[in-house]
Amino acid sequence: MEHRFADRAEAGRVLAHQLNVYAGRGDVLVLGLPRGGVPVAFEVAKALGVPLDVLMVRKLGVPVQPELAMGAIASGGALYVDRQLQDETGVTEAEFARVLMQERAELARREALYRGARPALPVSGRTVIVVDDGMATGATLKVAAQALRANAPAAIVAALPVAPADGAHRLGDSVDALVCAMKPHVFFSVGQFYADFSETADDEVRDLLARSHRDAGWNA
Repeated sequence: MEHRFADRAEAGRVLAHQLNVYAGRGDVLVLGLPRGGVPVAFEVAKALGVPLDVLMVRKLGVPVQPELAMGAIASGGALYVDRQLQDETGVTEAEFARVLMQERAELARREALYRGARPALPVSGRTVIVVDDGMATGATLKVAAQALRANAPAAIVAALPVAPADGAHRLGDSVDALVCAMKPHVFFSVGQFYADFSETADDEVRDLLARSHRDAGWNA
């Protein structure tokens, strides 16, 4: 039986050990991908002693199989589409447009909900560690990296508790480095590697962001 994390917080603590080289560096920023990536990112940022923020990204799920990403969107208008997967799953342009409209509305709602009046932390010239609770297709991370590139970070590091064995190949050159705690060859879903993979609530995301800013005193 494969190893499983107790929950996202434990996954973050395990992942943080593999990111020690970034600890205490003034040029490092951790960005969690809401919602599930934020509890992981909170533990990483706390362990490394660096600021935490969020990067708003929404997966574009196949209508009949929402967990399967045919693309993703991010703040600032970044859009990634896996046209091959869209074709293979028979998603029409009208269906795709409907999903895109719904997810753009949800992204805007969450951005207002999570940030409130607090502006995004600057990424220009910084090493940005992008954290999620796991990776399946890589679509979400690709669009996250695409959105970040427009703001000229020094480097983008994808950090994940678990990803398929060919995760680096799936991400290609969209990121500068990939740090992953587990790379199983038998991979069906991210959730299979967690004992508790219950949905992360909006309130938890807001609370963790507020705690990180308050406890560490980062200027936003």
